[in-house]
Amino acid sequence: MSLMKEIKTFAVPRGEVGVWWLGQNGFIFKTPEGTLLSIDLYLTNSVPELLPDLPVDLQRMLPVYVAPEELETDIYACTHSHFDHADPLTIRNLRNKDTIQFVGPTMTCHAYRSYGVEDARIVSLAPKEDMSYRDIKIEGTFALPTDDSDLNHIGFLVTFADHFKVYITGDTDHSELLASVAKHEPQVLITCINGNYNNLSHWEAAELAKWINPKIAIPCHYDMFRDNAMDPLQFRASLKMQAPKVEYHQLTHAKLQLLR
Repeated sequence: MSLMKEIKTFAVPRGEVGVWWLGQNGFIFKTPEGTLLSIDLYLTNSVPELLPDLPVDLQRMLPVYVAPEELETDIYACTHSHFDHADPLTIRNLRNKDTIQFVGPTMTCHAYRSYGVEDARIVSLAPKEDMSYRDIKIEGTFALPTDDSDLNHIGFLVTFADHFKVYITGDTDHSELLASVAKHEPQVLITCINGNYNNLSHWEAAELAKWINPKIAIPCHYDMFRDNAMDPLQFRASLKMQAPKVEYHQLTHAKLQLLR
């Protein structure tokens, strides 16, 4: 059975949220009602093809777990328009499917349009703005851009069934303003840890966990590219130093994890 079929057929238990990590900052979430939310799915090898002049190795190191033409999702959300988050080939394969809404900040919405998504299916979000679909609410959160190719990054605070909250940083540079999410008391923090190209380092991500104090912290954005990699166990060590009450969870690619 393909991974997408596995996701579609899996019945999420009441009171839990299913999550599958597809690498980098790419996640598929599923609720007990069957709602599918995709975030920052990079399902091709488009980065080195679209940016051939970059002097670093950005060939993907992971297999493609779900081919773009196989992807099915109700909401397709991107934190910003970098190609490893808003993948042009993935988006173009979705534009004629039953995806209800394409969500992201302003520059990402411009990218959606350029890839052929019609305006009626695009929802623009900024920090403190939100949208809802069935049993999911997505609120934009502050993020600090990492370079001048996109000065319009956001994170996502996702609320499932009105109570369970997951905060996803997206790509962001370090700032105390990231702590503004703490007032929402998310149970889960999913954070970049790679430290390269102005993203949070493992130590800065652990400091963010200290500020927000979630139940668990999950690292990401360390696994896709050889020249943008990080050992996640360094984040685990930093978390023990700075936020010892926060549980470290390391997801396995393409394997179901139930959150509650």
